[in-house]
Amino acid sequence: MEEKSNSIWKAGLTYGAILGLLLIIYTVILYVFDQSFNKFLGYVSFLLMATMAFYGAKSYRDNSLNGFISYGRSLGISMIIIAVAGIISSIYFMIHINVIDPDYIVKLLANSEEQLLNKGFSDEQIEMSLAMQQKMMKPALIVIIGLLGSAFWGFIISLITSIFVKKQGDPYQEAMQDIEE
Repeated sequence: MEEKSNSIWKAGLTYGAILGLLLIIYTVILYVFDQSFNKFLGYVSFLLMATMAFYGAKSYRDNSLNGFISYGRSLGISMIIIAVAGIISSIYFMIHINVIDPDYIVKLLANSEEQLLNKGFSDEQIEMSLAMQQKMMKPALIVIIGLLGSAFWGFIISLITSIFVKKQGDPYQEAMQDIEE
């Protein structure tokens, strides 16, 4: 019984670590090919999160719960997976912007300026916007905002993927399983 109650954490930590590693590798690939600010390629990380949340929850369902899982439990393991990955990738990102690419914030501000110019903002509006962004561009604050964003989008992704992972079984057996745990 004890082993089964811990298996959600074991599965969540395992798949979360794999997802965190995949996100780090993807970040490095974007950096190497100078595509760190490519908006479209940035959405691929959401696809990676959805895929791993789905696969991790499905694997947990099939290997630990005899092929059945409630929506809530699927949501729970998906959130564990994405939270672990968010923490791991945030730690790496802190290293990335402080050690690997210390000019990251300068590049980010230059990219923001270019986008504002393309949108037709006046010089005064651009200066105000960049001044405001510069105040927010502290590495620790970027990581905190990244973790909050990861939690928000992870929750949305988990809500969606859990729809496809849940598989109801016999309600009596599920109730008995919950009592045993």
